[in-house]
Amino acid sequence: MSTHMIEELKSMISEEQIITNPEALYDAAADRYKKYAKAKNVLDVPTPLAIVFPYSTEEVQSLLTFCNKNDINVIPRSGKTATEGGLENWKDKTLVIDGSKMNDIIDIDTYNMQATVQSGVKLQQLEDELRKVGYTTGHSPQSKPVAQMGGLVATRSIGQFSTLYGAIEDMVVGLECVFPEGQVSKIKNVPRRSGGPDIRHIAIGNEGALCYITEVTVKIFKFFPENNTFHGYLVKDIESGTKMLREVIVNGFRPSVARLYSEEDARQHFSHFYKDKCVLIFMAEGPEGIVKATNEAIEQAVEKYSAHVIEKVDPAHIENWFNNLNWEQSRIDEEIEDMVKNNSHDGFTTEVSADWETIPVLYNNVINRIRNEFDRADELTMLGGHSSHSYLNGTNMYFVYNYTINCAPEDEMMTYHHPIHQIIIEETLKLGGSMCHHHGIGKYRSEWTKEEHGSAYYMLEKLKEAFDPKGIMNHGTIFPQENEIKKYIRS
Repeated sequence: MSTHMIEELKSMISEEQIITNPEALYDAAADRYKKYAKAKNVLDVPTPLAIVFPYSTEEVQSLLTFCNKNDINVIPRSGKTATEGGLENWKDKTLVIDGSKMNDIIDIDTYNMQATVQSGVKLQQLEDELRKVGYTTGHSPQSKPVAQMGGLVATRSIGQFSTLYGAIEDMVVGLECVFPEGQVSKIKNVPRRSGGPDIRHIAIGNEGALCYITEVTVKIFKFFPENNTFHGYLVKDIESGTKMLREVIVNGFRPSVARLYSEEDARQHFSHFYKDKCVLIFMAEGPEGIVKATNEAIEQAVEKYSAHVIEKVDPAHIENWFNNLNWEQSRIDEEIEDMVKNNSHDGFTTEVSADWETIPVLYNNVINRIRNEFDRADELTMLGGHSSHSYLNGTNMYFVYNYTINCAPEDEMMTYHHPIHQIIIEETLKLGGSMCHHHGIGKYRSEWTKEEHGSAYYMLEKLKEAFDPKGIMNHGTIFPQENEIKKYIRS
């Protein structure tokens, strides 16, 4: 079958656009979720038949139509920074369609404050071009140097400055996408419309399970780096820090960054000043008058809860930390090398969201359950979390946990990550929060998709039936597949 399929592909695209190298196919079999097992060469999932690199929407259209006709599973890929198994392969007949060659910046329109790009444009590439003329995307996830625009939109990405600029769904003006039956849909660029449901959101966050995003138009913002200011405080605990975050946000102010770190999480970021206390940080940016007002609001909020503030931190420490927060591909590679060398995992995360009242309760419930119920709690080298994205009615909690690995590489996820992951998700859903704030569902949260959505799962399920009736788009992602969950997650 694979030889015949390759010959069919050559009739649609050139031979150099088709990769069948075993090493590349093995790498494409899973994303960063199973990075330790992948590095140890013990992945337990099928390898794709090929990776293809289309140059245009028309080529994507031909490829999807071919796969739909021949019942070939498609994994859309763009940037390779997924963390929840969205790029993992659970089917023997699979084609990975990688959008990285569709990398043209089509238009930067500073008068209408928007930029249009192909899906394979790296976020850093677009940001660099915008900075040259005094503008910014406002989008800055840690993966910024390597992430691509199509993947960011497909996974409903969020950036470090979201409290001011919003998440990717707030930035998308219009887009173009291709459905498995070959339909190309282009959503026009307008500021707003009341033309029925907002159909942008069929594509935004679909994680490649409904369609393939080929082009994106996003808002752009004026950039005022000369007005950046930084604030840092050591605070008593998560509860009091959350109250300070809330005070700033509900009073109508939007610092670009508003973060609160637990004691243990602060230790790995701010070891030179954290003093076993929680760390609260803010950054304000934008026009001078807005920054001045935001600075005053931050100071007033902290003063209101001054009894819970241990001390103020030198702003230079916070600025230096921000300047070194993002990671290049080399940093990703070094992290994996360290894991393999030291048999330890640093920085596994489960990010959730809830209202202001719930977050401190949720944080304490999760930490207590993990410490008391997880049977390998003594092998954890760090357990904590931070709030990094706040809204008028609540915030997120980014649980972080590190551990030594004392099991076979292929058993790491079920031995350590998944039991912790499950506790966090169970506690979040129990309190009415969302189990997936910004990394998406992928395949490794799909067993809780129905519980996440409740009676509204009907609406999500009907989208799959309508737009991907043969189920060829990223099998197992978002939509639960019981057989594969038992085989690849619960085995």
